[in-house]
Amino acid sequence: MKKIVVSGATSMIGTALIDSAIADGTEVYAIVRPNTSRKSRLVEHDYVHSIVGSLDNLTDIDGIPDDCEVFYHFAWAGTSKEERDDARIHEKNIRYTLDAVELASRIGCRRFVGAGSQAEYGIVDGLINDNTRFAPVISYGIAKYASCILSRKLCEEKGMEHVWGRIFSVYGPHDNEWTMLKKAIDSFRRGEVVKFSAGTQPWNYLYESDAGDIFYSLGKIKVKPGEYPIADSKSRPLREYILKMMEVYGPDAKAEFASDDGRKLQGLEVDASKTFEAVGFEPKIKFEEGIRKMIEFCN
Repeated sequence: MKKIVVSGATSMIGTALIDSAIADGTEVYAIVRPNTSRKSRLVEHDYVHSIVGSLDNLTDIDGIPDDCEVFYHFAWAGTSKEERDDARIHEKNIRYTLDAVELASRIGCRRFVGAGSQAEYGIVDGLINDNTRFAPVISYGIAKYASCILSRKLCEEKGMEHVWGRIFSVYGPHDNEWTMLKKAIDSFRRGEVVKFSAGTQPWNYLYESDAGDIFYSLGKIKVKPGEYPIADSKSRPLREYILKMMEVYGPDAKAEFASDDGRKLQGLEVDASKTFEAVGFEPKIKFEEGIRKMIEFCN
């Protein structure tokens, strides 16, 4: 690819994708919100061009050349823990996604790559794969699922390929403050004893740079239009991740696990083989290395 567009360019995966693009010699037109507090996340590079624009005026944005090949849409309002079930906010996100398709079409993109979420499935007991039914519960997941279907429909009308990367549990230095890993690391720093569940449920963590590589490849490689899970190739019991995090952090990491009473805990287990077969990629960053990077950043 020669030129791409990225909305939500200062998000965790947006910045990771831009790094992947730079390494591949691709120019990036990065859409950033006016007065965003995350502007410093956007790397300064000859290949990166900052385009100021908000979700409310995506269709009016100027300054992007008409020979960009792929539009990556990561921008999304209401991602805080308190806003994830705000129906009014997420109703707007559906329109914003369709506006992003309109902009992508106007500047001549051949492919639209959207960012979905495991929340589109709702509560799942067992392995998530192509046969898993969609039953989103919170407004965030409902809007993501609606955005997937409607943006695919609009892409078909516009003659663009539609690819939807469905994100599971991505972690890294730019993780949200309210996630389990981030809160645990902050508690370790304060000398607190962190209390966890028994941790018997399966979980799946993928480091942010690997997620960026996968998304970039979904735009670059001639993959079949469709939906692709963005997750690690293997799920593990959550307790294994926690113990590894404590080992990497060191002796100041103190925690208590609830007793295993035999109850089945809600987990996150996914078959991501479809994605890795499509892009010919395996995650490069093992959890031990990724959590070390995250701890160093937080300290």
